[in-house]
Amino acid sequence: MSAFYIILIVLAGVTLLLLMVLKFKLSAFLSLLITSIFVGIMTGMPLSAISVSIQNGMGGTLGFVATVVGLGAIFGQMLESSGGADSLAHYLINKFGKKRAPWALVLTGFLVGIPVFLDVGLIIIIPLVYALTRDTKLSILYYAIPLLAGLAVTHAMVPPTPGPMAVSEILGVQMGWVVLFGIIIGIPVAAIAGPLFGRFIAKRMYIPAPSDIFKTEEESSESPKQLPSFRIIVLIISAPLFLILTGTLVNVGVEQEFFAKSIITDVISFIGHPFTSLIIAVLLSIRLCISRKIPRQKILDLSTKALGPAGIIILVTGAGGVLKQILVDSGIGKMLAESIAESSIPLILLAWSLAALVRITQGSATVAMITAAGIMAPILPMFNLSQPGTALIVIAISSGATILSHVNDSGFWIVSKYLGMNEKQTLKSWTVMETIIAVAGLALTLLLSLFIK
Repeated sequence: MSAFYIILIVLAGVTLLLLMVLKFKLSAFLSLLITSIFVGIMTGMPLSAISVSIQNGMGGTLGFVATVVGLGAIFGQMLESSGGADSLAHYLINKFGKKRAPWALVLTGFLVGIPVFLDVGLIIIIPLVYALTRDTKLSILYYAIPLLAGLAVTHAMVPPTPGPMAVSEILGVQMGWVVLFGIIIGIPVAAIAGPLFGRFIAKRMYIPAPSDIFKTEEESSESPKQLPSFRIIVLIISAPLFLILTGTLVNVGVEQEFFAKSIITDVISFIGHPFTSLIIAVLLSIRLCISRKIPRQKILDLSTKALGPAGIIILVTGAGGVLKQILVDSGIGKMLAESIAESSIPLILLAWSLAALVRITQGSATVAMITAAGIMAPILPMFNLSQPGTALIVIAISSGATILSHVNDSGFWIVSKYLGMNEKQTLKSWTVMETIIAVAGLALTLLLSLFIK
């Protein structure tokens, strides 16, 4: 099979996927499955083998992803319902002061975006942005862009958000490395796309706070004094990150023989596994809700509600695992890797470009991440990347999947609605901010890759 034919199959598969999603409006889950079958047939796989690959790809991927995405969804729902996001925002604004409020908001978004979906985080904190805008008479973009940048960066780069978790599993990398690099790269990226760009665009585009559609901060159901403690919220959010990082570092220490394997290292490794750490985080968040006098039945109802959106992400991720398995079992993944090895294309740039292409054409960052990960997964083994090196591929995919959010992305319309902007204004602000995140993320990932193989 020639290199040209291999590339043709991959391009045809991606084109078919985009056609089904954009033209025929099929769900991403169904479209990925059909694309996988198409690729299998094009490579000459026996039909019976395609069925086996679908089963193995779905089962192998969901064993991990279904658990962590489900736990992550409940975790985020509990923090949202307990007033945790409000607590972070009010505390940081008070500490930083109104003059440095954009920095407080980017930090708020960065922390809130770890357990909570971007659109939910925006809806929770937007009343505070409205109040600051009315008080200072500045453009709402001065405060909203930093908040959105913080939310967008961690939503794309830092587990336990579903995108980077799913890509980590498909590429077979320990999540602790992704958490570490997501934070290292994410902080400067959020600073550039948030307060720095926010100040720039706010001077050139004045957008007042909406006055008649949304509730103001004063109308919010809880005052700052009634909100949960800032320290408790930070402890709960950081707990799973700390446990996962600790577990990863202990595993590395044992592998490199820095210290001997023992019952203590086994226990730390077990507690640091994403399953265990997220269970602990969920229990802590439920305990917080109980302390907030939320009825146990409501906590149960909220947990059930959280699993609805999680189910869609889980199935799409499973379908991405099927595409990966088809590429592996058909042998095309190995042939594609050999073709790439003979070229001068950096793996990080390839991964970023694949995610960016799918993101721009069909809108969903999650679908872009899953598709790019499915294509990259069978390529990486040939390059013998280390766990940190593979984690950088995850960050590259996550960065590419944020680029150029426009009218085919639901996030575009949510931001447009809540900031009171028309389409042109949203393109000049939100879309540019997302593109800055993508490009800055790529640049810093390439820079870090010079020191990590």
